Amino acid sequence: MELRRIRPDEHEVAGDVCVAAYDPLLTGAEDDYRDRLHDVATRDAQAEVWVAVLEDRVVGVVTYCPPGSPWREIGRDDEGEFRMLAVDPAAQGTGAGTALARLCEERARKHGATGMALSSLATMAAAHRIYGRLGYERDPGRDWSPRPGVDLLAFRKTF
Repeated sequence: MELRRIRPDEHEVAGDVCVAAYDPLLTGAEDDYRDRLHDVATRDAQAEVWVAVLEDRVVGVVTYCPPGSPWREIGRDDEGEFRMLAVDPAAQGTGAGTALARLCEERARKHGATGMALSSLATMAAAHRIYGRLGYERDPGRDWSPRPGVDLLAFRKTF
């Protein structure tokens, strides 16, 4: 599996992967979130979008939010943050999600972070298991709701 920065010609397919991974988990209150998930080009311009490529096919995508990125939500000054980690449903179980999360941790360390923070939809149990295996702990004091009906759980890890 290759991990690398996304190329502009991959924005569309990475957006499709993101929507396919999140779609079964969205309850309706987040319907407009599909457009944000699909808009990889904007994230790539304002943050760092990384992909997992298996057999010349984008199977995973994540947005790493470096210091100063407008995509940061709950990360403190000494923390990295990543968002919209997604793996194509047909490629789930290949290790792509774990590899992309670890890559984000490496990026955060390079930026001088001593930990990582992230938010996750309450319905994303499979992602929560990955975070637990990677050493993330729930941080209920930072749970939040960007709007009614959309509950986000906070997780953190100290390096």
